[in-house]
Amino acid sequence: MNLTPDNPFSSKASQLLSWGHWFTFANIGLVLLISTSYLFADSPPNTALGWFYMLITWVSHTSFITFCAFVLTIFPLSLVFPYPRHIRGMAAAIATLGISMLCLDAFVYFNLGYHINIQSLPEIVSLLWSTLTGTPAITTVLAGSLIIIILGLELIASNHAWRHLERLKNLKLVKYATSVLVSCFALSHSIHIWADANNYFDITKQDNVLPLSYPTTAKTLLARHELLDIEKYQQARNLQLQGSKGSYSLTTSIPSCEADGNKIDILVFKDKNLLNNYLETNNDVKVLKYVIQPTHNQDALFNLIYGIPAYYNSKTLREVIPAWSKNNNLLGVNNFEKFGFKSIIGEHPINIHFIDKISSLPTDNTIAFSLPPSDSKELIVSTNVYMSNSISLANSDGFKQLNDITYSLVANQLSCPQLAESTMLGRDLSQSRQLEGVNYSQGVLITFKKDRITLVNPDGSYKQMSGAEGFTLEQNLDIPFLIQSIKELQKFTDTGNGR
Repeated sequence: MNLTPDNPFSSKASQLLSWGHWFTFANIGLVLLISTSYLFADSPPNTALGWFYMLITWVSHTSFITFCAFVLTIFPLSLVFPYPRHIRGMAAAIATLGISMLCLDAFVYFNLGYHINIQSLPEIVSLLWSTLTGTPAITTVLAGSLIIIILGLELIASNHAWRHLERLKNLKLVKYATSVLVSCFALSHSIHIWADANNYFDITKQDNVLPLSYPTTAKTLLARHELLDIEKYQQARNLQLQGSKGSYSLTTSIPSCEADGNKIDILVFKDKNLLNNYLETNNDVKVLKYVIQPTHNQDALFNLIYGIPAYYNSKTLREVIPAWSKNNNLLGVNNFEKFGFKSIIGEHPINIHFIDKISSLPTDNTIAFSLPPSDSKELIVSTNVYMSNSISLANSDGFKQLNDITYSLVANQLSCPQLAESTMLGRDLSQSRQLEGVNYSQGVLITFKKDRITLVNPDGSYKQMSGAEGFTLEQNLDIPFLIQSIKELQKFTDTGNGR
């Protein structure tokens, strides 16, 4: 094939190549504008270096992705099918499709915390469906208008670049811009290599913010959501940052509740022997299987009394009445001073008793379980909870937590679902079939989904196991589910960024 400069095919291909560079340059500007939404989706960096890295990575990474898209799509089409009018239209259509996907990914990331991927398609479809069905007319108009605007901008950029190609060739702007982009790209990677080697989490926690960037690790994920105990992970290093626990904050007023139902007694036995003695004299019980509770007794009791994970456990909170009982006088707490909880004296719709000896105990409308031994080595324990037949919580399959029990009693037994939803983190076991949950104990993030339980330690290491059988699972982390679980865990946390 003759590809001399005088050859018409070579001339058209050369012109299209020059046009393609300017068309890509225009798209880089549009992509940079849209990708700013990723920068506001998470909490901002805490240091000047973190901000600097975020800005140069945003500029270089999005530019690199846009250029790669040109090289993989429009560039080969220009060589195979060098007809300017058709190529310009095809390029505008391809760019519109790509940028529309970017907008969709940004929407998903802002709402769910992860990018579009096959593993999380059910959650993404659920988000899109709920958005569409919530306001179908507005959503359709906005989505359609956005696509039309993007296509219009692409056609304008495509035609303008072709018609003014000779004048654009004489501009030196693209050379300086290219130098800046290449410098930012090299500098951002150099900074990241240093940050990764020195565990500088203000930088590495940004690894998965932009699409098609560094893969998220457990350390990155925990650092981003401020659950990583950096001081422990650093050990001998001199980084003065710590993982933080949540400060319980309600965003809405506490609904009122007129308890509807009989009084319920929750009996927390000191050990398994006392529980067995009680069960010998009380056969009118049924079993709620597969209840996950922390072996740290204070954390377990915090789940039960306050109806929220121990992520919010603090001395300050333990000294006040749980929010769900504060305005409604629903809870009595007896004999838990040794665990750091104040007693709430009197008869209430729900009464929690610590039992350290067998005496005259109630047998009607009761829930009974025992605390694990204080020398337990495992983080969590799957135990059986026994209930009177008058309490209807035994229809739920899969794993449950102690905060689910409290949530269910308030929502179902006392007929106060709005109160439970606004003050607690759990599910109504008599109705919900959601086989997943999240907890937090002694700095360890605990999540479960069906039979798989994942434990992520403060240093970023993790373990996955079968909840029913206890054997270790050798599987990759389900990062989208971990992000979703962390967001659920932080439901009552004021993160300071409006999310």
